[in-house]
Amino acid sequence: MAITRQDLEANRLRTSLCSTPVASSLLPEADVERSLCNTLASRPDSADLDGDVWVFGYGSLIWNPMVVHTESRLATVHGYHRGFYLYSKINRGTWDNPGLVLGLDRGGCCTGMVFRIPRHVVEQEFRVLWRREMMTGAYHPRWLRVKMDATPDAPEQRALAFVMNREHAGYAGRLPDARVVDCLRHACGLYGPAREYLHQTLLGLATHGVDDPYLGRLWRQLQESDATEAARDTCAVATPVGTSASAATCPEDAVAATVHPHETV
Repeated sequence: MAITRQDLEANRLRTSLCSTPVASSLLPEADVERSLCNTLASRPDSADLDGDVWVFGYGSLIWNPMVVHTESRLATVHGYHRGFYLYSKINRGTWDNPGLVLGLDRGGCCTGMVFRIPRHVVEQEFRVLWRREMMTGAYHPRWLRVKMDATPDAPEQRALAFVMNREHAGYAGRLPDARVVDCLRHACGLYGPAREYLHQTLLGLATHGVDDPYLGRLWRQLQESDATEAARDTCAVATPVGTSASAATCPEDAVAATVHPHETV
């Protein structure tokens, strides 16, 4: 099921989930509306933007913003970093097989994209964003300071970003790489496979010349895990009944040959 902007405008995603077991995990609509109104009321007044606002994307917003914007630029947030900190039981996984999605958590820095939303459609576009990002209350909307990468000497701007709500039940904390890769390998939700989410984010960053070592490392480990499993399955098929695995012909060199530890996307 591909989620479209039209689905979000009509609030079809929430409506479809209200009759399922995940309904209990949805933030009440009154709370979603209150969060939206409070964020709009606190938006910064930047004279040089003439009422427009910036939205900072660090994950799927980079490659699928879905919001009306007149400009997009590389930008960096200091004081927060990107990581797979949120279990996803709807968008990129299920209750039985949760995936993981990215969140901004405290410390470090993060390079992503900012999108300039015209003042006359800010409320309309924020409502689309809230129905996409705030359905379960896993994030806190915050106006963060960002530096535009193309003009490092320019003054900092304020941009809306969704940062981790550490009190949320889906907050995963800092997981070891092996656990992240295990969650990304086979999980799939309403928005598609979890591994696709990682791959598309890497590609979106690479398109703008950004290398994220953390995401690149996870992608290589995911590929290596795939290759190891494929080699194991091949050996299992090739091993005659009654023959021990140690006696089967499946040299480790054959597995290594399918792995490309320096492959980039």
